[in-house]
Amino acid sequence: MSSNAQQSSPAPAPIKTNPLTPEEQRVILRKGTERPFTGKYDKYNGKGVYTCKQCDAILFRSTDKFDAGCGWPSFDATVPGAVKQTTDADGRRMEITCARCGGHLGHVFTGERFTPKNTRHCVNSISMNFVPDGRLKVEKAYFAAGCFWGVQYLLDRARGVVTTTAGYMGGKTKKPTYKEVCSKTTGHAETVEVVYDPLQTSFEELAKLFFEIHDPTQVDRQGPDIGNQYRGEIFYADDAQKAAAVKLIQVLSGKGMKIATRLESAEAFTFWKAEDYHQFYYDKNGRQPYCHFYTKRF
Repeated sequence: MSSNAQQSSPAPAPIKTNPLTPEEQRVILRKGTERPFTGKYDKYNGKGVYTCKQCDAILFRSTDKFDAGCGWPSFDATVPGAVKQTTDADGRRMEITCARCGGHLGHVFTGERFTPKNTRHCVNSISMNFVPDGRLKVEKAYFAAGCFWGVQYLLDRARGVVTTTAGYMGGKTKKPTYKEVCSKTTGHAETVEVVYDPLQTSFEELAKLFFEIHDPTQVDRQGPDIGNQYRGEIFYADDAQKAAAVKLIQVLSGKGMKIATRLESAEAFTFWKAEDYHQFYYDKNGRQPYCHFYTKRF
């Protein structure tokens, strides 16, 4: 091969799909609709997530489900990036499909004011499976990058993220309070636990975003927030996560950045959930981060 020849990228691995019954094929593959008030998830209120019947990707959370009285399960939000919207063949409605496999889910409507989010994803029960909380096939990552308000705000919007929690990690005090952590005596860093769907994203993709939403060269601070609780740190869950983090640090170092991010095993520490008023702080207050913003680095 000549030095000027372009090497083609390897073809993406085919998506593993589940076998479908004739009725499931009618709805999921041929964009049919089940009759209203007949689906098993219309009035269902279990705690967990709803996954794609065809490919198992996590689509909706039970916390986003509400009763619209329309005869189909309704959700006012999706797992970020899990659902694709396209104009329906009728030219009026907006169809929603699984972003991973393309399976038909239903339609999305706005402006009806059922919930504060003013959005209704109207979904066929037959297009989904329900997975209770204790049986979720998810993975976790732990990132510290300054004030956890901004870190949670940005990571919670990443593709494939099921949920995030603001908390404390890396210290010695059990069940620390915010006041104790701010005293700089517990050793904890403000940390965000990220629960994600490995079918839709990866630790490396989330770690890339982590490095792009804060300044990883700052030591024991982020913007105006100063103290060891604001340090940059990744608490890796296994050797694969550690290797991915090291690789990204090497890439950034190769670009001339002096990376201050620490790497520690998550097994050595306990993640303690922060007080309720810290959870989704900016969403609750209708504000946006003041010291975290996106900067492309990769």
